[in-house]
Amino acid sequence: MANTHPAIQSFDPQIAEAISHEEKRQSEGLELIPSENYVSVPVLEAMGTVLTNKYSEGYPGKRYYGGQEFVDVVENLAIDRAKKLFGAEHVNVQAYSGSPANTAVYFALLNFGDTIMGLKLDHGGHITHGLPISFSGKSYNVVAYEVDPQTKRIDMDKVATLAREHKPKLIIAGFSAYSRSLEWKKFREIADEVGAILMADIAHIAGLIAGLAIENPIPYCDVVTTTTHKTLRGPRGAMIMCKEKYAKAIDRAVFPGLQGGPHEHMIAAKAIAYLEALQPEFKDYAKQIIINAQTLATELMNYGFDIMTGGTDNHLMLIDLTNKNLTGKQAQDALDAAGITVNKNTVPFDTRSPMDPSGIRLGTPAITTRGMREPEMTWLARVINDVVNNWQNTAKLATLKEEVKTVCAKFPVPGIR
Repeated sequence: MANTHPAIQSFDPQIAEAISHEEKRQSEGLELIPSENYVSVPVLEAMGTVLTNKYSEGYPGKRYYGGQEFVDVVENLAIDRAKKLFGAEHVNVQAYSGSPANTAVYFALLNFGDTIMGLKLDHGGHITHGLPISFSGKSYNVVAYEVDPQTKRIDMDKVATLAREHKPKLIIAGFSAYSRSLEWKKFREIADEVGAILMADIAHIAGLIAGLAIENPIPYCDVVTTTTHKTLRGPRGAMIMCKEKYAKAIDRAVFPGLQGGPHEHMIAAKAIAYLEALQPEFKDYAKQIIINAQTLATELMNYGFDIMTGGTDNHLMLIDLTNKNLTGKQAQDALDAAGITVNKNTVPFDTRSPMDPSGIRLGTPAITTRGMREPEMTWLARVINDVVNNWQNTAKLATLKEEVKTVCAKFPVPGIR
């Protein structure tokens, strides 16, 4: 590929070569990991600006260092646009990433040892929702709720029963591998009944919410956290939205509680991504993500794939490969060889280890950004089926990789020339 980073090439050709190879990998292959996406050229440019040179501890108008007049403009734009996009009362855009954002909420609103409730990791939750070996699991008394063994869906009656029994101080509604819509109103009713704070982690679905493709949890929740990449299609980062009554505690938890100077070059990129999400065409994009995911899920089920919950309401699906006689790791490696990137993933009630689980997780945000639609989903399901049926046939996988490369050439990746 052409040298698009001449300054890096001149000073550090090894890094330049790695970047070039990654550009080639992204351009010639299909990205199906549901937490990944492609940012726009303006977002890419913002991340490489001189804003990275500036320390700006504190918040707009209340900084600890001088020379803040322009970074204050950037951060205020990000805040105002996020409020407009999601309808939030208060927004903190300084969180470095999703896990630090969730940690900041706990730090702000809980005492160590308090009881929290979150979806169990291998049932679709996230490590920060109470995984025993994580900060959240070690610092708080965790009561994990699960999906139903038959339907693989969250049973809200069981969530209510657990909440009544354990009286959590915080209930977390959110996921990293769950394909159905969450019932925000029912979560709110349960939280009110037991006197709990309700937090939504919308890291995976923020773009679908911003694009009005699924219901917004802001009216129901006390606090909402999200990453700014994934379906929102911004830079790697996060933000915290909350009711005004929690604003001071949240801001203090982020800085100086857990972080120092914010990354203003990333906040500028967030502001641009929010502006992009406010455009009418972003709604079309969000809706198409779901259409593509549902089309892909249906086509894969026609090939006999076991899609958890029997389909999807959002951007992702979880596939149990037990009936295909290969593991998640074997499928991930075979798909990689064919130019298709997914991630191995545990499925609910999995008997295999997380490093070699029974399933894979895949989604449609990135390929939808490239402009792919329903016909490409039908084609993709056929290719995935061919890979799984020929996962040990290196010659066949190489042939499929060339087919993938040919199709990808019709759908350029933003920012890669």
